[in-house]
Amino acid sequence: MTAANGTSQQQGLPIWIQRGLADLFPAGLITDPAPSAKVADQQLAGRLAEAEAQGRPLRVKLGIDPTGSDIHLGHSILFRKLRAFQDAGHTAVLILGDFTARIGDPTGKSATRVQLSAAEVEAHAETYLLQLGLGQPRQRALLDFETPGRLEVRRNSEWLAGLDLPQVIELMATGTVGQMLAKEDFAKRYGSGTAISLHEFLYPLLQGYDSVAIESDLELGGTDQKFNIAMGRDLQRHFGQRPQFGLLLPILPGLDGVQKMSKSLANTVGLREDPLSMYSKLEKLPDAVVNDYITLLTDLDLDQLPADARERQKAMALEITRQRHGEAAAHQAQADAAKLVAGASGQAAATAEVPEASLAAVNFPAKAFYLIGAVGIGVSSSEAKRRIKEGGVRLDGEKLVDPDQLFSSPDQLDGKVLRLGNKIFRRLVRG
Repeated sequence: MTAANGTSQQQGLPIWIQRGLADLFPAGLITDPAPSAKVADQQLAGRLAEAEAQGRPLRVKLGIDPTGSDIHLGHSILFRKLRAFQDAGHTAVLILGDFTARIGDPTGKSATRVQLSAAEVEAHAETYLLQLGLGQPRQRALLDFETPGRLEVRRNSEWLAGLDLPQVIELMATGTVGQMLAKEDFAKRYGSGTAISLHEFLYPLLQGYDSVAIESDLELGGTDQKFNIAMGRDLQRHFGQRPQFGLLLPILPGLDGVQKMSKSLANTVGLREDPLSMYSKLEKLPDAVVNDYITLLTDLDLDQLPADARERQKAMALEITRQRHGEAAAHQAQADAAKLVAGASGQAAATAEVPEASLAAVNFPAKAFYLIGAVGIGVSSSEAKRRIKEGGVRLDGEKLVDPDQLFSSPDQLDGKVLRLGNKIFRRLVRG
């Protein structure tokens, strides 16, 4: 991934749009000889200029299906860009796909997704809004929920739940089986003989219809969403609307620096993680992807950062933690991480601000590997046993060497800091 550099595709666009841009379509050249209306349909710079002349904000669409309870930094790339449009005076239209989530986006999937209930989806939607900043001051929130006219939160059940069969047939008539099988995920499954349920073909059409329902000028998405966004353009034409632009951002690599950030791969940083965990994970990110994280998740100027890779990494980790938790908490996390990684024990460890893990679910006497698996930090007993054998587990700075080491009561552990590698720290407490 590289940031846009002002090439002909992006001529006329402000830097805040170009930053991190992976693709923009259509991308007509600013020098195209054409009437102004055509320019505004083929160039995003033209659409922006037209909107400014008319004194109207663009309607910038971002859809997210509430299929889980947590948002991670990989998701936040799109929300940061959406916030940038808000701050520039445009209207962000956040679509919670409460209807489409019950189908499940087939993008990136090798099999039919499990369908969720309406109640499950709504519960997830509420947690998403809280993580995005609902009820928080705009200065600390990922999205601006406060400024009038800057945000519409819509659920696509508003228009999709009421579609009757003739309307569904009309939607399906706008696409072809050939189009659907040209989608990479469907093509792979069809070629391998993996079943594709008919309702999955509906997903791109329904997501595309969202653009019609809210009269979108521009839709944001990851590079894996180009097919679905292009479907929205086709449907807008079909229903007599001006087609939206598609602005695509890269898929963020996870903490391994290779595969995309995904909860299923256990390589994520969640928006709700405590400052120490967030900072500690980011500080250990592979050097090769640090610049991508800086470009996509911060406003830091790469040219103004230290050339030293370690210092640049620490600056990135500090800034992302600051965005989520504030200046003081970020600096405290940085200081605590340094103490704990250095093997601090006793008073030094006691003064560090470390998230707690309860011993309440542990049945004593308990072996070390079982205890780690029972305190609710997302590590199984078998994984804990492996880590202890590899020398990656410490208790108040002292390395645990025997997975079967026995602890007779919580009194031996209360207040001590458990460390797994350089990313997970928990203070063990009785309750």
